[in-house]
Amino acid sequence: MITVQDLGGPTAVARMVHLSVPTVHGWKAIPEHHCPTIERATKGRFVCEQMRPDAPWLRVPDKSWPHPKGRPVLDVASIAKEAA
Repeated sequence: MITVQDLGGPTAVARMVHLSVPTVHGWKAIPEHHCPTIERATKGRFVCEQMRPDAPWLRVPDKSWPHPKGRPVLDVASIAKEAA
């Protein structure tokens, strides 16, 4: 699992996701909803599946996205199924 430190530390990540450094400093794991922003900011060097391998990621074809399979989306249907 990729951590904030792997991404350059709290200051670098805070810039990527437009949050304060103290907010990012408190993260134990990168929140799923910030993973796509970080993936794009790093030009695909770090992908959502690496940052949150526990999340059910899918890829939607998008040639403008840095990942060859497209942009990441969470499979919320599988999350809802698990909750039921």
